[in-house]
Amino acid sequence: MIRLLHAGGDAGTAFLKELAVRRATVSAEAEMAVRPILTDVREKGEAAVMEYAQRFDGATLTPATLRVTAAEVERAFDELPPEAIAALKLAAARIETFHRRQLPHSWFLTEEGTVLGQLCRPLDAVGIYIPGGKAVYPSTVLMIGVPAAVAGVERRVICTPVSSDLAVHPAVLVAASVAGITEIYKVGGAHAIAALAYGTVSIPRVDKVVGPGNIYVATAKRLVAGEVGIDAIAGPTEVVVVADAAANPAYVAADLLAQAEHDEEAMSLCITVSESLAEALVAELRQQLNDLPRARIAEASLAKNGAILLVPSLEAAFALVSSIAPEHVELHCQDPWSHVNRVRHAGAVFLGGFSPEALGDYLAGPNHVLPTGGTARFASPLSVEDFLHRMSLLHFTEEGLNRLGGPAMTLASLEGLDGHARAVRIRQRS
Repeated sequence: MIRLLHAGGDAGTAFLKELAVRRATVSAEAEMAVRPILTDVREKGEAAVMEYAQRFDGATLTPATLRVTAAEVERAFDELPPEAIAALKLAAARIETFHRRQLPHSWFLTEEGTVLGQLCRPLDAVGIYIPGGKAVYPSTVLMIGVPAAVAGVERRVICTPVSSDLAVHPAVLVAASVAGITEIYKVGGAHAIAALAYGTVSIPRVDKVVGPGNIYVATAKRLVAGEVGIDAIAGPTEVVVVADAAANPAYVAADLLAQAEHDEEAMSLCITVSESLAEALVAELRQQLNDLPRARIAEASLAKNGAILLVPSLEAAFALVSSIAPEHVELHCQDPWSHVNRVRHAGAVFLGGFSPEALGDYLAGPNHVLPTGGTARFASPLSVEDFLHRMSLLHFTEEGLNRLGGPAMTLASLEGLDGHARAVRIRQRS
């Protein structure tokens, strides 16, 4: 069960240090397992993809069954309840509205004899990895597929694992259709990342691979980075709740469990100034676990990576938040808006008791693909800009060249690059 610790005490300090080490650890074992898979797919192509799909997922694939058909997508709409389809469409609309506000634009700066600027262009092809296993993630399809469409990416590809029945969950297929994605492959794991990065006969290579996955998928993405672009190395999901005595323990418990039920490695912390809230929260967690379908996973997660940390002040609470730099931060305290500027590092911030992180997971609008493992110190949520690249534009007239040529030649000479200076001088009026 979850621990109740004083953050500044020996046990609390030890827990935070241990947590930091676990979050930063890169598994050498995972890398040793993944490297041969990448090599095999690069050298053998599709044959290796099929072999690993059989070995790891029990899926007997052929080139004819590798790609999802239009008929399978049509059946998915028949299998999914109308209210689920409506919810997916609502989520897609809200995600699109939010992300359209992020669109950067090309711009130009005109000086005397000079035009400088920036050109924004969409990537040609993006591979979207959708995990399988312990849960189904149609929301992730929308959170990646919709912003990529807003950016103007023409080819958006999904890879997702299947088992022996070769069936992709209908919710994933409907979400893909809602997002306008028709190219879907029934393959997951490190071999799917390799196929997207290197290309096979049936799966042409992409320019960037985006999406969460297990440690083997994350390791594969890290190892192919440079061959293709990647979004980030996603780790287990995280939430830190900052709470005072006014917080509702039932709400806080529900939000901690919502993270903990993802998997045993999820991190769920509550940092509070109130001992009475902390005690009530322990009791509330026990009660809510009783009827949670994924209670075994959630309880294991809380026992391993969960804690209620008592601090002497909200200032101390926010100092801890900044040092942890978590994926999600929730502010369950009076006048949460007054504390927003105290949150320096987080993937997303949820204000007040009626703003559960679960809304952000599905249809609030902002992206739920967020930095984890402390990377919120320097990284940001997935956005439209992740699917664009920028080019600088430079145009000089003869007048513009003559105006800046002298200082340019001075700098070229300073660096000992006489050819650079000559390339300017040869164009100048004699």
